[in-house]
Amino acid sequence: MIIGTIEIDRPPAEVFAYLEELDRHSEWQGDLISSKIVSEGPVGVGTRATDTRKVPGGPREMTYEITEHDPPRKSSWQVLDGPVRGAGSVTVEPIGDGARSRVGVEFDLKGHGLGRLIAPFARRQAAREVPKAQAKLKEILERRAEGGSGERGGVSSPP
Repeated sequence: MIIGTIEIDRPPAEVFAYLEELDRHSEWQGDLISSKIVSEGPVGVGTRATDTRKVPGGPREMTYEITEHDPPRKSSWQVLDGPVRGAGSVTVEPIGDGARSRVGVEFDLKGHGLGRLIAPFARRQAAREVPKAQAKLKEILERRAEGGSGERGGVSSPP
């Protein structure tokens, strides 16, 4: 199980709204090349997106589905294809008066077929990447609050 937590100086609704912008996940996830929503309608349970990620051997596409969506508190997902499939959740909790947030991620990667041989390596790589991704997420959200770059016509939109 891969677990990470970070505190961000932004309220939960703002953090969650940014996390819902699935096409922007590559801004803070270093191994993510792109993400494209492949289902219709607003982000919610059943929303599907296809990520293209950097993995050993070259870029790989993987489609995931949102399995739980409880704004601004929690979102869960399940990867549907590929030799190594992730499943997990992100939580956003208010800290103190609610002007700050604690963002937690918890997920696991399971191998399917030949992916059983790759999964232990993928888990180690993901465990190294999570703290970097969370630090970048914090940087982006706190910079946006200061009026820095990273703005894009609003925060709402569619891990």
